[in-house]
Amino acid sequence: MFLCKTVSIIFLIHIVVAFPFDSSLRHKRDVSPALVPPFGWVAGVNPDGTGNCDGAVNGTNGKPILVPCQCPPNSTFFLDSLNKNVAAGFVTTNPTVKLTFPTDNSTASQLARLNAAAVTLQNLEGPGVGCPISSTTFSAQQKAIAAETTNATTPVAPSPTAGTPSAVSSPSTVPSPPPTNTTAATSPTGNSTSPTDAQIAALAPPLGWSSGINPDGTGNCDGAVNGTNGKPILIPCQCPPDQTHYISNLTANLRAGHVVLNPTVLLTFPTDNSTASQNARLNAAAVTIQNLNGPGIGCPIVSTTFNAQQKVINAEVTG
Repeated sequence: MFLCKTVSIIFLIHIVVAFPFDSSLRHKRDVSPALVPPFGWVAGVNPDGTGNCDGAVNGTNGKPILVPCQCPPNSTFFLDSLNKNVAAGFVTTNPTVKLTFPTDNSTASQLARLNAAAVTLQNLEGPGVGCPISSTTFSAQQKAIAAETTNATTPVAPSPTAGTPSAVSSPSTVPSPPPTNTTAATSPTGNSTSPTDAQIAALAPPLGWSSGINPDGTGNCDGAVNGTNGKPILIPCQCPPDQTHYISNLTANLRAGHVVLNPTVLLTFPTDNSTASQNARLNAAAVTIQNLNGPGIGCPIVSTTFNAQQKVINAEVTG
């Protein structure tokens, strides 16, 4: 009997050694760092003494858009956040924002990885609390990916410089506003009806702030949120957009089911008053203003009171 038990134990040990426990069974494998879009910029460039530094993108005045000097973040911290988000399938600090991280080299997959990196960056510390896209070259990378697709499928007329890729792609044409919708229609999922224009205008989260407050003479103005130094975080003086522009863009995005100027970003706009639906509407509003003029080119969340509104909504649940 003793010999039998001993043989059984040894046999089990051999099984464990032969088939070691694979940690991937417990959680999804981390993303390959080689596939993570590079920031293309470093933090702390040309500090102005007020907590702001030059970003990677120039504004309409030809000067670098200012970003918090800690942006972009430490790559180790960012990769850890990205891994958590990819494993969850959504931004863990802002669960209404979904993401994927496919590993093939198709255009759609490259854009999906850029989107995953972008929404992780923008929500590092909480909903809309992170680093702006202008602290990276993500927008330029997205244009380059899109240009590769265009060049591969569209014949190019011969020219003296044919075969030499253009350094800057021409701006995309802004799509015409969708037809006015005054009646509810069945959504593609069939689970609910899409909101009417009147419902979108009525339920759109208020921006809660006005543009052009306390201009500093360099194109920046006070935002709606104070930084860690107790002073308003600076934002472009044209932010937030006017109400008409905001609602028009939000409506166009909702009709498309995604951000028109950044199609990898999906959004919904449920009309009931549940916590999840209120947060979904806030997310739709947030990604709309963040991509007003192109992928990641728009107004920062700190040009609105969206974060404060989200805290109030979530507090009502826990209160």
